[in-house]
Amino acid sequence: MTSAATFPYGTPDAPLLVVRGEAELEVEPEVARIGVTVSARGRDRRSTLDDLTRRNAAVLDLVKSYGDAVEELSTGAFSITPELTEHGRGERVRSYQGRVHLGAEFADFTVLGELTTRLADLELTRVDGPWWSLRPGSPVHAEARRRAVAEAVQRAREYAEALGTSIAALIELADTGAERPRAGGAAFGRGVRRMSMADMTEAAEPLDLEPSRLRVTAQVSAQFTMLPPHI
Repeated sequence: MTSAATFPYGTPDAPLLVVRGEAELEVEPEVARIGVTVSARGRDRRSTLDDLTRRNAAVLDLVKSYGDAVEELSTGAFSITPELTEHGRGERVRSYQGRVHLGAEFADFTVLGELTTRLADLELTRVDGPWWSLRPGSPVHAEARRRAVAEAVQRAREYAEALGTSIAALIELADTGAERPRAGGAAFGRGVRRMSMADMTEAAEPLDLEPSRLRVTAQVSAQFTMLPPHI
């Protein structure tokens, strides 16, 4: 008998059946990430850098004070940029603008509202996020793949049964879909706040941040041969 692999459309003795399997899971996020931008501005480069260093240290100390609730803390881009005057001859520096970007990741969501509020109350500090996600090796991804394959096999059996026969062998299985989790997108951004000493005497009320449920999808395409149906 001629091999079905030689004929991409199958043969009368080994008809080809192509099906697709899909799965979608809705799950709770496993980690949350926020971005923090610390800024400083002044007429003198050194004083601007000193202010930026002080504010950056305050942010790091505050985040680290939450201990094991913080799974990852990293410093991203740093910049200090001279701003030139718009008029006049030559290149005259009007002021300096400094920024440091930091990222923090949490698995304990109970501290997230309090911490983001306290960070946003710091001088010239911006907070973005949270962004909810799963861990890269989360078993949810494997479960979505298993369900997609199971659906493909079930579909193939149903089609074969409709013809009065059964599937014989698997020819090809291809992963055709992305499994990246999608969320509805609840995001937090307090922007940049300038705090005076009077403002800082009264602590801001912690935000109530509810995690967004994530949808994880998987898609596969499968090719099977069938036993010859009696038509």
